[in-house]
Amino acid sequence: MMGYYIRLAIRGLRRNVALTALMIVAVGVGIGASMTMLTTLRAMSADPIPDKDSKLFVPQIDTWGPDSRHGEQDDRLQDQLSYGDAMALMRAHRGARQTAMYAVSMDVSPEGAAAGTATSAKPFQASGRAAYNDFFSMFEVPFRSGGPWGAVDDEHGANVVVLSGRLADRVFPGTDAVGKTISLDGRDYRVVGVLKPWSPLPHYYDLTQSAFTAMEDFYLPFAMAIDRHLESYGNNNCRAAPSPGWEGRLNSDCVWLQFWVELPGAAAARDYRAFLANYAAQQRLSGRFHWTDRVELHDVREWMVQNKVVSDEVKVNTMIGAGVLAVCLINAIGLMLAKLASRAADLGIRRALGGSRRDIFLQCMSETAVVGLLGGVLGLVLTAVGLAANRALLAPVAKHISLDSLTRLDTGMVGITLAVAIFSTLCAGLYPTWRATSVQPAWQLKAG
Repeated sequence: MMGYYIRLAIRGLRRNVALTALMIVAVGVGIGASMTMLTTLRAMSADPIPDKDSKLFVPQIDTWGPDSRHGEQDDRLQDQLSYGDAMALMRAHRGARQTAMYAVSMDVSPEGAAAGTATSAKPFQASGRAAYNDFFSMFEVPFRSGGPWGAVDDEHGANVVVLSGRLADRVFPGTDAVGKTISLDGRDYRVVGVLKPWSPLPHYYDLTQSAFTAMEDFYLPFAMAIDRHLESYGNNNCRAAPSPGWEGRLNSDCVWLQFWVELPGAAAARDYRAFLANYAAQQRLSGRFHWTDRVELHDVREWMVQNKVVSDEVKVNTMIGAGVLAVCLINAIGLMLAKLASRAADLGIRRALGGSRRDIFLQCMSETAVVGLLGGVLGLVLTAVGLAANRALLAPVAKHISLDSLTRLDTGMVGITLAVAIFSTLCAGLYPTWRATSVQPAWQLKAG
């Protein structure tokens, strides 16, 4: 039966191609504008680790005091920890897993670089991360070969490294890198693992630079990075100038380390929050600071909200896109009314020949659904064009940001776009269809 109504719908739409095209364009433009903004919003607000978003937490300790904040508009604590605080939390080992970490940058010297035998062998800079081995299990990092270094390597700061698949394929093309040696800043490191493609976005475990920065190329043991004085490639904030040198940095209240802890349940989270409060109280009693101690503990979702991963501008743009869709649908309603009004005589004759209001309703709504489907297809094309335009506009100023995740129209968004197009068009067609079903056959026959 539905096939019959679809055939009637196509036949009806072909009777006035101009009006049909205008309706499709109106729906397509609205869908394209709204879905371009919604795609970006969806990518930015995606859950980066749904299996553990309620088990991974960021602890915060107020070691700078209320004078370091900017009034009620920004009453947040520091996003990072000092070295002393991070090491105290690591030694306490109150979580199932925990890691202090920070971003680093090192020069990679592929095999053959010294001899200068090939352009591809020239040294190049790569971004990395110094962390504890718990990092890989906490954040569900997938391995292509090998695995993370062990606890002993953490303790002794071994010369080991885990490579991203991208870097491994560049330095060791056509072969497994595990067990081989890679030169970083002139030192040799043994490769113990190579990752599968892994790009959790937003980049939730380090939001100090960008929530959508490209992933690291390599990972090193934290203790080794500290022993070798590897400078932080991320944010380093100090309330007062530290003493000179590396030891001055480590002994200062400068905050430059990210810290995450895995807690298996609500009870464990309460216990850890109490532990943080006790630690802060001890620091205050020791004379380190004199204000009322304050600590916070945020899971992944709360952390993303606090750091405004989804900016107000993106939310406003999404609302504007929805407004454009509403305006386009209002125009489509007017076009549908005009189209059905021009066919009032045909619909009246069908009623006179025995067609029920239900039949007229299904016929008109089938036409509306076809318009919605075709408008959705046009909207997909316009959405793809809009996302490509966003990539082109952002590329010059977003060299270290992963634009693909923000401007990719995946299978899910294709389905959402078509569903929104059909549903919104059907809603817009309810009033014109109701008007069409209210046609009195006798009036139309008399008028004819």
